[in-house]
Amino acid sequence: MGFIMIYVTHKNKDEAKKIGNYLLDKKLIACANYFPIEAAYWWNDAIELDDEIVSLLKTRKENWEKVRDEIEKIHPYDVPCIIKIELEANEKYEQWILDSTE
Repeated sequence: MGFIMIYVTHKNKDEAKKIGNYLLDKKLIACANYFPIEAAYWWNDAIELDDEIVSLLKTRKENWEKVRDEIEKIHPYDVPCIIKIELEANEKYEQWILDSTE
């Protein structure tokens, strides 16, 4: 069966939760987890160092494009990080993801 997890970076927890709750309300994802990280990256010809929040969003494989497009519409970053990761888990968990999403 399988499912996907979508890795997204955010400026802060409020922005991450705004996107997570939006996707949950639309039943596009089954759940969202939030983790603080430190990021180092190139931006405007300089290395930037920032604290960010990563959200891990779990959903069915066929929701990838819908979820990606919805995140791109409302994410405040000029270039948001939206990464799809294909996964497998125990059968009950995968069924829960299917039952919790449309």
